[in-house]
Amino acid sequence: ICIQIFAAPVIGIRHLQALLLFITITSIYIGRLNAGVSVVAMTNAESTNPDFPEHNWTPAQISYILSSFYWGYVITQFLGGYLCKLFGVKSVMFWAIFISGVCSAVTPLCIGWGGWGAYCGIRVLMGFAQGIIFPCIHQHLARWSPPQERNRLGALSHTGIECGNVLSMFVSGMIAKGPMGWPGISYISAIVAFVCCALWFVFASNNATESRFISDAEKKYIEESLQHGQNFHKAVIPIPWRAIWTSVPFMALLVARCSESWGLSTLQAEIPAYMHGVLEMDIGSNALFSALPFLAMWIMSYVYLIFADVLLTRQLLSLTGIRKTMNSLAFWIPAVTLIGIGFLDVDHKTWAIVLMTISVGVNSGATIGSSLNSIDLSPNHASILMGIINTAANAVPIATPLVAGVIVTEKSDRTQWQIVFIISSVIFFVGNCIYLAFGTAVSQPWDAEDFLLEK
Repeated sequence: ICIQIFAAPVIGIRHLQALLLFITITSIYIGRLNAGVSVVAMTNAESTNPDFPEHNWTPAQISYILSSFYWGYVITQFLGGYLCKLFGVKSVMFWAIFISGVCSAVTPLCIGWGGWGAYCGIRVLMGFAQGIIFPCIHQHLARWSPPQERNRLGALSHTGIECGNVLSMFVSGMIAKGPMGWPGISYISAIVAFVCCALWFVFASNNATESRFISDAEKKYIEESLQHGQNFHKAVIPIPWRAIWTSVPFMALLVARCSESWGLSTLQAEIPAYMHGVLEMDIGSNALFSALPFLAMWIMSYVYLIFADVLLTRQLLSLTGIRKTMNSLAFWIPAVTLIGIGFLDVDHKTWAIVLMTISVGVNSGATIGSSLNSIDLSPNHASILMGIINTAANAVPIATPLVAGVIVTEKSDRTQWQIVFIISSVIFFVGNCIYLAFGTAVSQPWDAEDFLLEK
């Protein structure tokens, strides 16, 4: 059932698909990011729950654990783009989420059996499974979102990133201090993943024509707005590889997303260690204040969404202008605040928390600013573009914890953290300059279904 104004359904199954994507992203981010808090709990059992074993891992070993997820994650990005084109998004997503949940469920057992090396191994497998998911998400948005609603539905679904960040840090810290201890973090993550699988199996559909819940009015509204051929959903459109790799707007987007990945992954992986080492917070406060910046990010994502909707509906800015404006705010403000964070120590806890919250919160504009831009450039090849972008962008988090591990040899040394934050600031600034100069939200000629056909 859907509410209608004139011929356009206002609320319908396309919103349910966006909600499923939100839940999916939240689920996988919980499993992906809880390692930052888990490692702190495992190596400081007395400050969390002494009833569970403590592991005496070196900073280098911890950096391997934090980066190992991305060793598997970058491998399957291209695979995800191909699989969802061949077998449909629904089945590919279901199995990817299920495997990720299994990896979470067996994590405590693997650590007890093989220590930090086994922990790295299971994180690699989880990354392998989750690498398939984001190309599928962008393909799903391209098939379900009318162009005039794509910005809104895409941004709403991607707020699962911020929700997953908050839950992985705040809730994980509470679980670690509770009766389940640090193993409970993995068990809860697994349960969330399996619930997500059930919802996806029941309510998801590859496109509007396959949904058994959709009304005829909404189906017609979506399919006519996409303006594709009659056999579009059954056809496999050839991929214009040469045109993609020589596209200046696409390369500018690729640079922007890699820059975003460096800055944000540094914060995601290192916030718990920074607050424990430099600000001298216990795990309870650590979990709360580590989650606070990402709670601000979650709230700000809706502020950006409303702001972008107003600008777009009132035609105050073009979609390209909105993308670049949001991305500039998301990149350049954190570039400044990160430098400020590096000059604060335990005597300035409040200021450090404020600046870190601003830095991460404002960065949520990158979703509207550049993350959804791959769908603008090519709705027909959205999964392939996302596969390329995520392969490159998520190779970056392999390096960021390793770089931090080399630079920060003493967790309580503020001057070492300064170097880490300044590097991220420079990358944020330069990456956005390139996006401003060469980026666009206009669909590219090589997106056409007949682009590779002989003229």
